Amino acid sequence: MEEELWIRAGKKAALLAGGPVKVSSDFRPPFPLSRSTAGPGAGSAAIVLAFEGARVKKAISTEEGEFELVGAGPVYSLLRNGEMFIESVEIEPVVFHAPEQAFFNLGTRCIYNCKFCASPRLDERMDKGLDPDKIVALIRRAAARPDFRAVALTSAVVAAPQGTVDRMAYVISEVRKTHPDVPIGVEPYVDDLAQIDQLKGAGADEIKINIETYDRGIFEKVCGEQDFERIMAAIAHAGRVFGKGKVASNIIVGMGESDQNVLDGVRALAQLGCVATLRPLRLNDINRGPMIEALGPLEPISPDRILRLAKGHKRILEEHGLDTRTFHTMCHECTCCDIVPFRDI
Repeated sequence: MEEELWIRAGKKAALLAGGPVKVSSDFRPPFPLSRSTAGPGAGSAAIVLAFEGARVKKAISTEEGEFELVGAGPVYSLLRNGEMFIESVEIEPVVFHAPEQAFFNLGTRCIYNCKFCASPRLDERMDKGLDPDKIVALIRRAAARPDFRAVALTSAVVAAPQGTVDRMAYVISEVRKTHPDVPIGVEPYVDDLAQIDQLKGAGADEIKINIETYDRGIFEKVCGEQDFERIMAAIAHAGRVFGKGKVASNIIVGMGESDQNVLDGVRALAQLGCVATLRPLRLNDINRGPMIEALGPLEPISPDRILRLAKGHKRILEEHGLDTRTFHTMCHECTCCDIVPFRDI
């Protein structure tokens, strides 16, 4: 069984590290395409591919791709460089942005200039213009779907962190009026510890506060307008407020950091009761220029490295009594963009 899991994880790692999926010009997906304004796929049309109990979200193209989806559905095959890669693949629906979750981005314009982030660089026409009341209405509508399981909220910092937190807290409190038991996760940027208490008080169950990289030199180059120590202090406070195993944080992999630095970061977060999300860097036409300007040419992350780090990630979580399965919202529950310990391996 364990060997089968690692074989499956190897296929998923290849998909995470690889390029887009080519589809035919007359491809008609069984579900609407996901058009994200946040996360690794921001700015692209994507589908969720499910195979052997795993799932991964991939950008699609009618022109070119390392992978190619073939067949008439509902079951497809996936080729890699013209050869059979996965014989049986299905396309899974998203509720909003993620399978089984109404996952909303409250704002794409941002006062910070993190070089890896595509959201603030998107064409303004991609901003879906969703004010908090519209998001509440969409969540309530989504709750009628049989595949609806959770709510998740993220946002760029449009004017100031407090305003973003206020909007999140408002959406949470409104959703709680009609859905008191649905799991709700939030992914804010905070500059005051009281904002964490505010989100918990509004009814959030889980929180994700992103450190992005544990390499201080890289942090200064790609997130120089933010404060590393303040973020770590916020994660520590979130652990006290939300509890062990209810706090997550992204560590982006592929920006020139060492494996040891990544795992040191996983361990430092685990000591605070926080479960890292190891997120492979995804470069595209939107963020490639700023990233190369900040860090120089970057070596693509390999599937082997993704798996190697995932193995170390799981070992550290086990040592600290942490498990991704304590989460019911956001990335650890979705699993589309990462190799998730205890779920994928």
